[in-house]
Amino acid sequence: MSATPSAVQDATSVIQERLEDPSAKGLALAVSRAVRDGALQPGERLPPIRALATRLCLSPTTVSAGWALLARSGAIRTDGRRGTTVAHSPDPAPGRYARALERQLDFALDLSTGTPDPSLLPNLGPALSALTTAGIPGSYLDDPVLPGLLDVLRAQWPYPPEELMVVDGAMDALDLVSRSMLRFGDRVVVEHPGFPPLLDLLESIGVDVIGVPVDQAGLRPEPLTAALGNPGSQPAAVFLQPRAQNPTGASMTGARAQVLAPILARAGMPVVEDDSAGAVAASAPISLGRWIPDQVIHIRSFSKSHGPDLRLAAVGGPAALLREVAHRRQLGQGWSSRLLQRVLLSLLTDPVVVAEVDRARHEYTRRRVALVSALSSHGVEVSAGDGLNLWVPVHDESAAIVRLASQGVGVTPGTPFDLLQGGGGHVRVTVGLVADGYEELAQLLAAAANTSAWASRGR
Repeated sequence: MSATPSAVQDATSVIQERLEDPSAKGLALAVSRAVRDGALQPGERLPPIRALATRLCLSPTTVSAGWALLARSGAIRTDGRRGTTVAHSPDPAPGRYARALERQLDFALDLSTGTPDPSLLPNLGPALSALTTAGIPGSYLDDPVLPGLLDVLRAQWPYPPEELMVVDGAMDALDLVSRSMLRFGDRVVVEHPGFPPLLDLLESIGVDVIGVPVDQAGLRPEPLTAALGNPGSQPAAVFLQPRAQNPTGASMTGARAQVLAPILARAGMPVVEDDSAGAVAASAPISLGRWIPDQVIHIRSFSKSHGPDLRLAAVGGPAALLREVAHRRQLGQGWSSRLLQRVLLSLLTDPVVVAEVDRARHEYTRRRVALVSALSSHGVEVSAGDGLNLWVPVHDESAAIVRLASQGVGVTPGTPFDLLQGGGGHVRVTVGLVADGYEELAQLLAAAANTSAWASRGR
């Protein structure tokens, strides 16, 4: 139910009474004091930005920045055209990621994790044995990236980046980039289906997420053009996975990149690429940064290829876009462990480890192709794609999950990945964890894919 004009006016007065400093921070503190005092209640509608700016003699930009501070702290929430309200204090409902990983029982074969096969990760023994000291820096102003690692990253990057930095994993990179670039109420383009942790992150900032469908060549140009085409509400950023897209396995082709680049160049907003599969992706490294380097921030993760617990990813892009990211990081952890950076440098330059990662990439490809072929023989057509996961269509998502669970197989529901209506039911299967038994698994998946809710109740 919408708030009455008098209620909104009362909220304005409450904020005005507590405003001591006419700045974004001062406004955020005034609202926080009003909430703490009980003058503003959870769920209460807050005044529109322009109306509040006029009443407080502030610029709309200042009020918008204050709202952004409050949104980041979780004090307020936005709900599109219904406006901005004081957030409720109870814990929020589980996000997409929590729902995607929700477990009801332990599975004999858990294919819901999206994680690499531990047996295909490289041996860390030689890299760890070479560490004789903790590598304590001379000062807190030392280079945040080891010079030798910087040289290797530049040589492997899909285009010449102006700046490179190392952070604590791909999600750390996405968090730093998102909170540096985006403001409360911004609109952003993401892939449909998308990656649940990223969607949760963006929604926590208070941005409006716009889903653009992907096919096996990447983002589809026509829906992207439509999403970018409104000058009055143009998105502030575009997020995509250039290869081994999670969950579909799609990889952007060079031909598709050449179509997308001019569309994005005309729009002019930053493009954030999350190459989470990294070196275990069968597709060659690709980035729109080759065509529009001034707009692209490219993230390369080493979790799937070299070990999730290394917690390292590299970020490359123009200095103008990464300046605020670097500043935000200096206010926190400052740099990623140089100890771990030394381990990664050893792994990236050791010929034995390079060969091990190559074998892992080929093995993941073999596993994917084997299960796709077996599924096809049972009438379930799935794109082989790339990476560790398969996006399997099902008649009824819930029924399929229940049936598979009853047979000891865990898969991830597709709903948390979906942003658009009418996408149909899917489950995500981490085929990278399946070393054999493809025919038996295909039979189970095919039966589940054709199970309806009515049929499942009778089993």
